[in-house]
Amino acid sequence: MSRHIELVEKWLKNGDSVSVEEAQANAQDAADASAAAAYPAALVVATHAADGAARAIRAAAKARANTAYWVYKYKELTK
Repeated sequence: MSRHIELVEKWLKNGDSVSVEEAQANAQDAADASAAAAYPAALVVATHAADGAARAIRAAAKARANTAYWVYKYKELTK
């Protein structure tokens, strides 16, 4: 199985198990591998899966930061 897909599956099982940096590196590595692949169709699919996971992880990180900001503001206002 593709190591790129394995990382995506790891993230699907536990959303906190893969960092933004790890997901982005995985997506880039999958894209690079796809360009030089003997079986391009399978690696193109792996590239899309890895890219999708990286996008979702980045979005989740942004959402967490936004949520943390609003919790902080709430606490400041209710002191």
